[in-house]
Amino acid sequence: MKLCYIISGDLWAGVEVMCYRLLIGLLNYNNLELSVILLNEGKLAEEIRKLKIPVYVVDETRLNFFQIVRNFRNIIIEISPDIIHSHRLKENILAYLSIKSETRWVQLLSTQHGMQEPLICKYKAIKQYVLTKYNYYIIVKYFKYIIAVSEDIRKNIIQMYSIPNDKVFVIHNGTYIESEIELSLEREKNSFVIGSAGGLFPIKDYPFMVEIAREVLNQANQVRFELAGEGPEMENIHRLICAYKIEKSFILRGFIDKMETFYQGLDLYINTSLHEGLPMSVIEAMAHGIPVIAPNTGGLVEILNNGSQGYLIEGRNPKIFAEKCLKLIRDKDLYQKMGIASRDKIQNEFSMYKMAENYHNLYLNVFEHNSNK
Repeated sequence: MKLCYIISGDLWAGVEVMCYRLLIGLLNYNNLELSVILLNEGKLAEEIRKLKIPVYVVDETRLNFFQIVRNFRNIIIEISPDIIHSHRLKENILAYLSIKSETRWVQLLSTQHGMQEPLICKYKAIKQYVLTKYNYYIIVKYFKYIIAVSEDIRKNIIQMYSIPNDKVFVIHNGTYIESEIELSLEREKNSFVIGSAGGLFPIKDYPFMVEIAREVLNQANQVRFELAGEGPEMENIHRLICAYKIEKSFILRGFIDKMETFYQGLDLYINTSLHEGLPMSVIEAMAHGIPVIAPNTGGLVEILNNGSQGYLIEGRNPKIFAEKCLKLIRDKDLYQKMGIASRDKIQNEFSMYKMAENYHNLYLNVFEHNSNK
């Protein structure tokens, strides 16, 4: 069974990390012949090549749209896949256009990683609306299945785009769990570190994290906040940190190549997103034995049990978030209990091998069903 992935590859963020973990898990199945088409060179391309999986890069920064489609079609003809699995809107459209004139059978699958973020710019918002409508039109009509990374996303896209229930599956993201990882709660440290990681985009609302930090730092000593990631909100976040005069206690780490080191330096993970699918950053933090505080939105409820691995908080009051942070800073027994529960939750339900098994079963179902036609 030949399986081809289509991924942008311009970043090394949640979607890219999830795809990379999934590919590692799928290498355990001898009945799969894997290949990947990327739209950009970068860390994802480098890491996949290390896995000895064929990687084709169609550089979107150097080609126009028609050249990209033509190159995609040529690659698809060359590798002749049975299944194409695309990720995100642009990749879905390219997957469809790449096989539009093909006479041989190729099945299309798409993973929906999150809901589309609203845009302030009117022109961009109109363009996004048109592309989103077209994306779901071709998915409903030409794709075999949509995979949602959370039940919340599944319900939303079924309702918003009138997609048949039996066309959308839920497969949770997963991560690698190292048995030798030293849990944060077992380390001796001079300060308590609260961190977060992700693209610095409005949907993540990291200025809200600064508001929380301000409340915590007013009531606790030897606490430090760290934020890893890049994006257009960097300047706004830095400006707010300076306005509150907490530069020494709130560090912007920028892009970090080896996130394991970042997670190993944290004691508590905080998510401030306005909406989430099933964030890899939260899953990876919990895999390191780190409790999580997050808003009760999107798929976060599918990862966290409130009061067990951390806290899910209603509303967006920074004082309430800060209270939960302070509770875990001061109550070592509760902190230790939640850290262990976080690690156990990921190990039992969100490993990358469990994710790969679920995807592999779906691929087999698609392949065998159409082979018997």
